[in-house]
Amino acid sequence: MKTTCGILLLLTILFSVRCDGDEDEAIDPVYRQYMRDFVQDISQYARTENSAFIVIPQNGQELVTENGEEDGQPVLAYLRAIDGVGREDLFFGYDEDNRATPSDERDYMISYLDVCESNGVEVLVTDYCWTHSKMDDSYRQSNNKGYISFAAPDRELRKIPDYPALPFNLNNNDVIELSDARNFLYLINPEEYLTRQAFIGALAATSYDVLIMDYFYNAEEFTPDEIEQLKTKNNGGHRLVIAYMSIGEAEDYRYYWNPVWNSDPPSWLKGENPDWEGNYKVAYWDPGWQRIIFGNPDAYLNKIIDKGFDGVYLDIIDAFEYFE
Repeated sequence: MKTTCGILLLLTILFSVRCDGDEDEAIDPVYRQYMRDFVQDISQYARTENSAFIVIPQNGQELVTENGEEDGQPVLAYLRAIDGVGREDLFFGYDEDNRATPSDERDYMISYLDVCESNGVEVLVTDYCWTHSKMDDSYRQSNNKGYISFAAPDRELRKIPDYPALPFNLNNNDVIELSDARNFLYLINPEEYLTRQAFIGALAATSYDVLIMDYFYNAEEFTPDEIEQLKTKNNGGHRLVIAYMSIGEAEDYRYYWNPVWNSDPPSWLKGENPDWEGNYKVAYWDPGWQRIIFGNPDAYLNKIIDKGFDGVYLDIIDAFEYFE
């Protein structure tokens, strides 16, 4: 009798665990809503400071539907809080740089990106490839979908491509809103430029509609005058200058990093990213981390706004996957 009761109890526990697991898969996980809330709060705060400020989260496309599924209902509050969405590796680079992304992965991502497009959110695609024919194919496929794109020859994002000689879909018109843009340059690592002036000069000499760059040259902040200089394309038109900011990981080379954290980390600081040394997962919903990102004069977003950037490019949006 004890054996039978024990077996029944074990089966009950196993059944309960299995059912709980199924239920978890059927609902929108709380970590996804935490990230939506974070992005929406960033957007609301920034637009209070500057009503035209642009917010572009990168990756984490599952956030755009309520249940995280491809055919789910769009989350309108989230979509209205953002102007664009970035997606890496859509056509090239998903498994390996300079290799085509598998069709099932590509189509999966496109299903969410089309939700964005149909709700007035621009899609910015960054593919990683360097063979000219593959770069051409990357631009062609994005253009066919109505996305704007950048074929990056270097995943470190430290190069202005020498091919094509001019930006794809070269645009002489002024770019005032993200919807005006026809191309962009994503260059956040200035290590190839010996001086800040050389870096600024190289960017200023291009005619890309949008520049996505870091807030710093090494550890030095760019000045408002330098950012204003970059807002004029080489062909004379006005362009947008967007600052990169990671909100799903802390970076130990940023101004906010406290060396004490190396031995006594705050509760919101989690494990190091094994693929990117010096980057640490964070409990991004924690008020301690969020105060570093926005809401006070020394916060990252506040610094970006004060320097005159037109918007912010938010990275590690898919940090919810780590906690799920």
